[in-house]
Amino acid sequence: MPGNRDFQRSDRVGEQIQRELAELIRLEVKDPRVGMVTVAEVEVSRDLAHARVYFTLLGGAEKGLEAQAGLNNAAGFLRHALGQRMRLRSVPQLRFIYDDTPERGAELSALIDRALAEDRAHHAGDEGSERGDDGDASGDPDQGDRGV
Repeated sequence: MPGNRDFQRSDRVGEQIQRELAELIRLEVKDPRVGMVTVAEVEVSRDLAHARVYFTLLGGAEKGLEAQAGLNNAAGFLRHALGQRMRLRSVPQLRFIYDDTPERGAELSALIDRALAEDRAHHAGDEGSERGDDGDASGDPDQGDRGV
């Protein structure tokens, strides 16, 4: 059945566009706003008319938005270059979108680490008060050093 294929043509075209764009951006784009970007994913519409290109960039959201403006400015040039490299009847229109997922992930990881450290510090202070008088961790004075 044609509708039940694991990979649609738009997926394959998106993967090829991702590879080609990564090389083109690295070698051909001279805009100073565009630094060392990483093309994370390309989503191509079913009719192959439009493509959303998600990219990441080290340096924060401000630099990412500047790079997004630079890449969207170079979209026509990149589309033309893709047309020369790929065998497609028509090359999709490119729309570049800055992806801040790695930065948000790092922020969430730092929050989790901080919460765990605070929790450990909080529970470390409670350990001394939970012990019984005889040093037994159970807190039951009747369960002391008798060989029960």
